[in-house]
Amino acid sequence: MITVGCAGFAVPATRYFKEYQFVEIQETQLAVPGQGTLRRWQREAPSDFNFALLGPKEVGQEAFRDGAAIESALVSLKSVATELKARTVVFLAAQDFAHNRSNKSVLKNFLGQAKALFGSVVFDAGPSWKPDDADGIAEDTGTIAVRDPMQHGLSKRKVAYYRLPGPAGHKSRYEDPAIDKLAEIVGAGPKQQATYVFANVDMFTDAKRFRKAAGLR
Repeated sequence: MITVGCAGFAVPATRYFKEYQFVEIQETQLAVPGQGTLRRWQREAPSDFNFALLGPKEVGQEAFRDGAAIESALVSLKSVATELKARTVVFLAAQDFAHNRSNKSVLKNFLGQAKALFGSVVFDAGPSWKPDDADGIAEDTGTIAVRDPMQHGLSKRKVAYYRLPGPAGHKSRYEDPAIDKLAEIVGAGPKQQATYVFANVDMFTDAKRFRKAAGLR
């Protein structure tokens, strides 16, 4: 089963809900959306729509270490997840989160804490971590490690979460050859429950093109 969506509403939510069945909410990285916004999303979204929530920035800033800031941030995120019936939360490490034994232990402890609060926990350990090392932590903690399929191929795990940040960063778009290559990667890959999230400036269009190229709904 493959799900395709975007990192945020690239177009008005009412239009987005007509095209996709999944979105990764970005607003939760900075603050808790107002009750009016949450209720509007709930009201406008199809009954089978899936919300994922981007974790608060404090988590990455504190390098996943226990403390009042992270505890408070998780409580606030939990309230939003409950309101939206969100099944997935996504935590992003800071770019300088180093791959070492100490950080590995801290990350595993944090993921265990998050797993107790949320149903499906996804994390991106940052550029210092090899995807297979992150997958190893995910296996140990019952969580999911983010991977860029264009850079690192597909995960071997049964449940995967792929983020596509753009071939040259957020402001770049995926040209047709790249979209076709991604569709080929998916077609040749293992059977898995996978979510593909486009996070570049042309994500709304690029995700639609990928869905068509891969023969997906």
